[in-house]
Amino acid sequence: MIQYQNLFTAVQVTGPVQSGVPLPPGDEERLIKPFFWHLMGRIGNAQIGPIYLGPLGLASLILGTLSFNIIGFNMLAQVNWSPVQFVKQLFWLALEPPPPAYGLSFPPMNQGGWWLLAGGLLTASMLLWWARTYRRARQLGLGTHLAWAFLSAIWLFLVLGFFRPVLMGSWSEAVPFGIFPHLDWTAAFSLRYGNLFYNPFHALSIAFLYGSTLLFAMHAGTILAVSKFGGEREIEQIVDRGTATERAALFWRWTMGFNATMESIHRWGWWFAVLCPLVGGIGILLTGTVVDNWYLWSVKHGVAPGYPAPIPAIIDPATLQGVKP
Repeated sequence: MIQYQNLFTAVQVTGPVQSGVPLPPGDEERLIKPFFWHLMGRIGNAQIGPIYLGPLGLASLILGTLSFNIIGFNMLAQVNWSPVQFVKQLFWLALEPPPPAYGLSFPPMNQGGWWLLAGGLLTASMLLWWARTYRRARQLGLGTHLAWAFLSAIWLFLVLGFFRPVLMGSWSEAVPFGIFPHLDWTAAFSLRYGNLFYNPFHALSIAFLYGSTLLFAMHAGTILAVSKFGGEREIEQIVDRGTATERAALFWRWTMGFNATMESIHRWGWWFAVLCPLVGGIGILLTGTVVDNWYLWSVKHGVAPGYPAPIPAIIDPATLQGVKP
């Protein structure tokens, strides 16, 4: 018999549309009259809208759209403006940073100028969206946790495209815009600086990456397992603990030895996820500026063993005892 809910089914609970709390004085009205969309309910809440952009959000979308258009049209020009070739080669196309000869100067547009312009617009777009996120939280009386988590990702973006190139004295050290070219840059970067696997901050970043996925999967699995008892309605469960919360807590104690509460598991997940790009950015920032070869650094500090000698050392026979000169 099919139960009320299992791994493959989702129950959509709908009611009257929610327009949200009243806006602070001076704010513009929200856009889009709220409506329900069943397909969106398969992956989240089925209600679409209302949306509040405000001046910061609108400016962010405009600058971000300009940046993506610059990147896209440059890639389209590389395939002689052929839409078919653009789609076929999209994963290999790139907008490259300026060559090393230009240093930190502004080069001709076709020699990296477009990359600088697109990067500047994209950076401004993200910072404006961050400011919008922070202001929305403050004006609605929320905590600013989401804004600081977003800023952690922006930090890594700025390290790769701005802070480290400035410290190295050349825009050519930055990452190109593109899918496979960006991955090629990562591989070449690791080889050039003695393998990033020996970078301790890279190791921490990967630990937090894997740790956050594990924590979120464990939390998701627990809530889905008790969803037939209403476990997904976490606020209700926090203020009025029901059978879902009791069973989830018991399950964690049985399997993990302790109970992560509905509040603490989100703190664990937040910290693990935020620390992933934060420490990763520190590792990238130190590469080439402080440490030139992470393998040799690891050997020096006893983290990794040195390579064994390829052949036994050659001994001068004249240095052996009993040998007359």
